[in-house]
Amino acid sequence: MALTNTTGAVASETRSTRRNRRRDTPPPRTGSNESEVLRGFLDYLRTSIAAKVDGAREPQVRTAAVPSGTNLLGLLNHLTFVERSMFLGEDVTDWQATFRAAPADSVADVVARYRDAVTRANDVLDGCTDLDAPVPRPQPDLPAPSLRWALTHMIEETGRHAGQADVLRELIDGTTGR
Repeated sequence: MALTNTTGAVASETRSTRRNRRRDTPPPRTGSNESEVLRGFLDYLRTSIAAKVDGAREPQVRTAAVPSGTNLLGLLNHLTFVERSMFLGEDVTDWQATFRAAPADSVADVVARYRDAVTRANDVLDGCTDLDAPVPRPQPDLPAPSLRWALTHMIEETGRHAGQADVLRELIDGTTGR
């Protein structure tokens, strides 16, 4: 950031950035058992990343801000596929392709699709009581991880991409916070 000049240009930029700050939502204080804690943290991260993408501007939301090509909309699109794969048993044949939203998809479309996948995943999770049991699959003969592993993996996956989304959203329009 440049030093403040006599015209106050940087001070104006700082006020603009402050205006885009969201109030941070603290981590959840959830439940008395392992399942409630894991699900509480996963839902917290899910809400955080959806909020990071919701309302972001085109075309910046699709623009890669880093050499890897990572973009804000692609992160949420990818997490939609991860949710569907992990909890709904859907097959993904090209994981790299999940990091790109279709050109015809609006920000609202991708956010809605993610929220739908989360709702459907939570419907499955609501029926699971044993963390050691495999995640239910539509085709029971296909291998599935334990519910504990699946929840822990989704917390890691969503948390990692939520951190990337924090940086990308701030680069787009200065919005910070959860």
